Amino acid sequence: MSNQLAMVKKDTVDVVAAKVKEFQENKEVHFPANYSPENAMKSAWLLLQTIKTGKKDGYKPALEVCTKDSIANSLLDMVVQGLNPAKKQGYFIVYGNQLTFQRSYFGTMAVTKRVTGAKSIEAAVIYEGDQVDYEMVNGKITNLVHKQQFGNINKDKILGAYCTIIMGDDSSYTELMTIDELRKAWSKAQFWGDEQTVEKKGSTHEEFRQEMAKKTVINRACKKFLNSSDDGSLVFDHINREDDVSAEAELQEELNQNANTEIIDIDVEISEEPNEEIQTSMEEAQHEPVQQTESGGPDW
Repeated sequence: MSNQLAMVKKDTVDVVAAKVKEFQENKEVHFPANYSPENAMKSAWLLLQTIKTGKKDGYKPALEVCTKDSIANSLLDMVVQGLNPAKKQGYFIVYGNQLTFQRSYFGTMAVTKRVTGAKSIEAAVIYEGDQVDYEMVNGKITNLVHKQQFGNINKDKILGAYCTIIMGDDSSYTELMTIDELRKAWSKAQFWGDEQTVEKKGSTHEEFRQEMAKKTVINRACKKFLNSSDDGSLVFDHINREDDVSAEAELQEELNQNANTEIIDIDVEISEEPNEEIQTSMEEAQHEPVQQTESGGPDW
């Protein structure tokens, strides 16, 4: 490890590790029984050494370009939420000289399960020809029955998607979105032009429309549960900081522009995704850096 990397590690990873330990001692944060902040930061540190800027910036290493404050903040965001990039629960993205941690849909589901006690979070796509019946009770979708024939599955004939969250007491919550609602959510992202009415040819949302539909409805369903929780812990401060990040949609745009070498993993059971309130500006997707002390390190 070069002297420069050693200094970055000392001023970021080691500082965050000490701060997380302080949070734990003060009982400001509680991690899952099988979560190791130390292992997560080791995985993150190895990954960060491979992240580079885009073509316009000369493919420079992120650790050389990004401020130490933003690196520390991104690591803190990751750890406080109990997430690990090795499990594809989030991505490190470079915006200018700022490093950010953006939850993937895997991460969103993990956090939702942890804070709500949900047993499962499942999503499905509705195609033309499918039979869907449900009841509305007090404004909630109940008794949803979805019958589908294999021949109906066609990404160009999607009518909508739904996500069902099964809670610990076996009660359930279902979120349903039409294709128009899905596209309205996607239209908030950077890749969607002003005149577009459908997905751009060759884009991730066009080629993998089913997966993106599932991601979007999952994130909307999970967001409602997270936002309605009365838990005022430090975890929720960091969850809420990411609610308006444009996740996979902006990640796809950044990848199209060679912003970095991170790859979207769409080999999924169903990554964040754009929810209805996605911010349209890159700057709005950035985390606000912490104030810097005279020594140059993060000031919490």
